[in-house]
Amino acid sequence: MITREDLYELVWSAPMIKVAEKFDVSGSYLARVCTALRVPRPERGYWAKLAVGKAPKRPALPEPQPGDPIVWSRTDEFPSPSVLKPRPTPRPRVPRLTRHVTGTHGLIRGAKEHFLAGRKVDEGEHLKPYKKLLVDITASRSGLDKALEFANDLFNALESAGHRVVIAPPDAQFWRERIDEKEVPPKKDPRHDPYGYDRRWSPYRPTVAYVDSIAFGLAVIEMTESVEMRYVHGKYIRESEYVPPKNKRYHDHTWTSTRDLPSGRLRLIVYAPYRSVSWSTSFQETKARSLTQDIPQIVKSIEAEVAPIIEKLQEADRQAELQRLERLAEEERRRHEEDRRRESQSIKDSHDQLEQVIQAWSKVVSLERFFQGVEDRAQTLPEMERQGVLDRLRLAREFVGTQNPLDFFREWKTPIERYVPLSQRDPSAGDVDTQEHDEDEDEDAGAW
Repeated sequence: MITREDLYELVWSAPMIKVAEKFDVSGSYLARVCTALRVPRPERGYWAKLAVGKAPKRPALPEPQPGDPIVWSRTDEFPSPSVLKPRPTPRPRVPRLTRHVTGTHGLIRGAKEHFLAGRKVDEGEHLKPYKKLLVDITASRSGLDKALEFANDLFNALESAGHRVVIAPPDAQFWRERIDEKEVPPKKDPRHDPYGYDRRWSPYRPTVAYVDSIAFGLAVIEMTESVEMRYVHGKYIRESEYVPPKNKRYHDHTWTSTRDLPSGRLRLIVYAPYRSVSWSTSFQETKARSLTQDIPQIVKSIEAEVAPIIEKLQEADRQAELQRLERLAEEERRRHEEDRRRESQSIKDSHDQLEQVIQAWSKVVSLERFFQGVEDRAQTLPEMERQGVLDRLRLAREFVGTQNPLDFFREWKTPIERYVPLSQRDPSAGDVDTQEHDEDEDEDAGAW
């Protein structure tokens, strides 16, 4: 992974082909990376001029714009991720110098070919292109041109107002609003599939417009309307297109049903792509009014939501910070409870082990006293009988084994040796002592 600042220094320190070899890519590919990251690079012939001291001064690295990728990795898709920028604070809007943007927007250029070259769909259904890094437009084949034209006009209007429209950077972690395609939203019905929209095509990343560094998600969809269909000769046709057979004797085996089909009318969904903020609004056209006519009002509406979205983001950050502090407090409470539990357990385990040591000590001393008593009594027996008793005493000692009571006492661990309470722990030592005492307890458990 390399930042645009490091890439800038590299391409001005050695020829492009040499720099490209470090990343195992071609020089032309690395040139495209520089373009995506807005990193200026030497023109053709620069190094020859540099050798004779006639090279022009290298241009400064421009500041990244909102939505610009500023980090690139060879393993990532092109272009590469960008680093999240801090959220701005509310401030009065600064009037921008307007510049009239015309022509085909970069997100629209070449998009039609990708939409048409997609999965096979039934006639009248929304297109499902294979390409996922596309402008967020959902339309049928017949409504694609209209949707692309509206999106192009909207994007140009936003760019003219100084607001950049791009596909969201891959590491921005933006989410896409749920898109409802029905022109008349259905009433809440528990039988309604809340995930039905997943059957439609959706882009890999949302299309966003940056207004004062705040991103607004944009999605254009051709709405659907409920249409009565008739099944005739193996396919469905609109009831309005059905022509009954003239010969009344001929029985036409058909039936009707209702299906949702694209209506040719568009809806624009504008939403906050931040996961911590829930906000969205929509604009949709009617049979009497085109959505293109509302583009100036749409741009103003988006601009008016900048300050409220910032406030929502700040409130979300505040709530997230409160939750983080609550989690830390809860973790600290549990940590102290666990500390008290383990301290009590270490005292109990130490006491139990000491009792076992005392019992073992008593047993060993009792055995030794018994053996000594047998040996003393044997001294009073006749020679031949005494030798037999001493031989059996030797066998008994060997059977029991030699045991030193001090060995049991040396193995006893005090409570502080088992677990060091937090109040007595060296802060710089962290939890190392805890882990060591955990291992000791496991060994003690196995030994006893």
